[in-house]
Amino acid sequence: RQTTLPGMHPDENETPASAPPAAAPSESTPAAQLIEAAAPTSLEGETVYVIDANSLIFQVFHAIPQMSSPQGEPVNALFGFVRDMLYLMQQKQPTYLFCAFDMSGPTFRHELYADYKVHRAEMPDELVPQYPGIRRAVEALGIPLLELPGYEADDILATLARTANELGGECYLVTADKDCRQLITERVKIYNVRKDQIYDAAALDADWGIRPDQVVDFQALVGDPVDHVPGVPLIGPKIARELLQKYGTLESVLDHAGEVSGAKRKQNLLEGREQALLSRKLVRLDQHAPIAIDWTHGRVGGFDHSAVQKLFVEFGFHRFSEQLRELNLAEAPPEWNAEYHTIAAPEAFAAFLEELKRQTRFSFDTETTALSPTQADIVGYSFAWKPGEAYYLPVRAPAGEPCLDPAATLAALRPVLEDRAIGKIGQNIKYDMLVLRTAGVELQGVEFDTMVASYLLDAGERNHNLDELAQRYLNHTNTKISELIGTGKKQKRMDEVPVADITNYAAEDADVPLRLEPILAEKLGANDLTELFETLELPLIDVLVELEHNGIRVDVERLVQLSGQYGERLDVLEAEVYELAGHPFNIASPKQLQQVLFEEQNLPVLSKTKTGASTDADVLEELAQMHPLPAKIIEYRQFSKLKNTYVDALPQLVNPRTNRVHASFNQSVTATGRLSSSDPNLQNIPIRTESGREIRSAFLPGYEGWQLLAADYSQIELRVLAHFSGDETLCAAFEADEDIHALVASQVYGVSLGEVTGAMRRTAKAVNFGVIYGQSPFGLAKTLNIPQDEAAQFINGYFDRYPGVEEFLTKILVDCRAKGYVSTVLGRRRAIRGIRPETGRQRNLPERTAINTVIQGSAADLIKLAMIAIHRRLRRESLAAKMLLQIHDELIFEVPPDELDVMGRLVAEEMSGVRELAVPLKVDVKIGRNWAEVEPWEG
Repeated sequence: RQTTLPGMHPDENETPASAPPAAAPSESTPAAQLIEAAAPTSLEGETVYVIDANSLIFQVFHAIPQMSSPQGEPVNALFGFVRDMLYLMQQKQPTYLFCAFDMSGPTFRHELYADYKVHRAEMPDELVPQYPGIRRAVEALGIPLLELPGYEADDILATLARTANELGGECYLVTADKDCRQLITERVKIYNVRKDQIYDAAALDADWGIRPDQVVDFQALVGDPVDHVPGVPLIGPKIARELLQKYGTLESVLDHAGEVSGAKRKQNLLEGREQALLSRKLVRLDQHAPIAIDWTHGRVGGFDHSAVQKLFVEFGFHRFSEQLRELNLAEAPPEWNAEYHTIAAPEAFAAFLEELKRQTRFSFDTETTALSPTQADIVGYSFAWKPGEAYYLPVRAPAGEPCLDPAATLAALRPVLEDRAIGKIGQNIKYDMLVLRTAGVELQGVEFDTMVASYLLDAGERNHNLDELAQRYLNHTNTKISELIGTGKKQKRMDEVPVADITNYAAEDADVPLRLEPILAEKLGANDLTELFETLELPLIDVLVELEHNGIRVDVERLVQLSGQYGERLDVLEAEVYELAGHPFNIASPKQLQQVLFEEQNLPVLSKTKTGASTDADVLEELAQMHPLPAKIIEYRQFSKLKNTYVDALPQLVNPRTNRVHASFNQSVTATGRLSSSDPNLQNIPIRTESGREIRSAFLPGYEGWQLLAADYSQIELRVLAHFSGDETLCAAFEADEDIHALVASQVYGVSLGEVTGAMRRTAKAVNFGVIYGQSPFGLAKTLNIPQDEAAQFINGYFDRYPGVEEFLTKILVDCRAKGYVSTVLGRRRAIRGIRPETGRQRNLPERTAINTVIQGSAADLIKLAMIAIHRRLRRESLAAKMLLQIHDELIFEVPPDELDVMGRLVAEEMSGVRELAVPLKVDVKIGRNWAEVEPWEG
């Protein structure tokens, strides 16, 4: 369901009505003359596109999932709007482009009819803060922003359409508003940018069975309940079409009302003449709105390129910068002065090596045969120690191409690579360390990683790759990997590309980080992030290399067994779904599912997407309370996802060299500072479900007789909250080692701790986490399936008992609004905008992001500190045990039997003592023969 601003069509995605009323235009003569600035004398052969901004904004807002900028503000509508502007400029190449906005306040139509658009819902909270950014983007792109008090955007579209038509131009109105169909001529058409479709007179005839000049008469008869245009009761689209096809005009229909069949319909037409004529005045667009049109400004292409680029960086839209370059609309970058050398002969390598040994630091990169560092062979090495000069050393190349011997070259480089005294710089240097570790070399002396530095500076950014950093900080476009190896079926391996072609690409990958390092280092210092970078994030790279190199053994036979069981279960679920639906259909097809749920079962449509009624998880969960079919579909989807994502996929990810799965742990993905995992994503395996435990049972220690040790922080986020807030009740509960969820349940329900049931505890847990992040009574009620007033009582009861928590959460937001950023316990920052002056207990997206960053980010800081401390002790004490995985607040180790007690104490000691907080850090240690069967350690 679309919600709108006051004065907006929910179905047509319009905007609010405007300010002081103006005189209504006559139906025969214009009310005002168009004021035109620098109007052309002719538009022959030229195209004019006019955007109904609010129509498009609402379309993209509801079509694109939630997105946030690096500063935590919602930007999905902004992203979609800018994307469509660039698409129009690139694909349609209009001569002129204009953007019309509605203004808040009444229009002349309200003077005619006070109840015009009276049913006006509020604009969605996540859309309100996006309007200023959209307007800034429109202006930055050099598109005239048109709005007029007392008139709607449609009137501006009508005025431009008339002008373009009269001057012989082709005009395309980018809108979903059906009112604009009255403007269609041979030269004026409606364009649907979402579907890339033109709507003309033929389409109108096929749709409504009328001509463009009959549109206002058609709408006057039918009315519009959304805009509260009355029309004539009992006259629907079919009857209106028949009447206009027979009589031609509204006046003629009304004059022949006595001939119309149906007593009630005839009476309504006879009695509703004035209402119908009023309705026509309301829907007729003013084609002579008194607005100045600067046609010179409307010509596409004239804008401040640097301002646009800065705006895209601010919003996190880096891909759009690439589109500007493809459009040839971006300014030419400065000349890139660089000299890159190929070292492919033994004599040249010997001289190069002597020079390399004299360096105190250098930038380093590897080229490989595969993306997986534990399965890749080295193709070549790149080095740079002077900006603008770099060297590429090929060790694998196409047949007949010169290259160095792989083993001899690595052996010669080993002393330099393993020398801690020689500083190493790189981009995502973890990858290169893993590649070398697989080859038997431990890269040491890492001083700087440009990807990690960029992440610390802009945690909310989604992209920290080298191409993006080169563009952002050096205004340089790197050579694309696709230019070397191609894409799709014709894609080559790196060792199949000629050495001469690789050299520029590979050497650039060493040169660019060298140039970026001083820029990023200065920014880290200016933002007080150098210590965090040097004492936490940089040392963590060594730990992650260890984890990824170790990998974890999986029981392939167990997974094959589970695959069969899950397949059988899916067959049963499929049959149950078909029985409930009454016939077979493709459960994975949203279109077929829409038909089954909403047409055949007549279930209510709760949400819409651009492809129709939504069938996402939230919708199905709500529908499951009304009908058993959605519940079965949810169960089917869950089993299908687990089977495809883990049960069937994990065996394919086993490294044949090690017989282990080597997941990647990503340091620069989540904005809070948490690590994420990929290939596979182990964080999404369900923890408490039976199916999740079955999958975890396939994760084993790598050696006979060894066991897995799992250690996780108990309620770490709530302990961080207690530390920061200093709330006496919350801190006392943790000091007494009480179960905080059970305690809250006893307080909220007014029962003793012994009387708290599992259901009560689960409710309290949802309250504990929900209210912290600003969940509304409506949201909590939906989560817990309880009445909204009961949810409100839970929330109020929570804050009444923990007043220090509410004070702290408010302080986070007040400080963030003043500073423009929030900080974690170790000083990690995230810039956030959009905090309101008065926030209350219900939060918008930036406010939830701010609180989440402080609490979850601090928890992430603590477990990273613990990982570094444990990693160093394992090495210092020469223990055989290995750290394998980090999953949120949990660490997994494989341990030989004679080290179980030592490791249990060591891990608990380091994790609990990693930093002193106002409350104790509690660590639960468990041991077992597989991940599913770990039991509490009694040491």
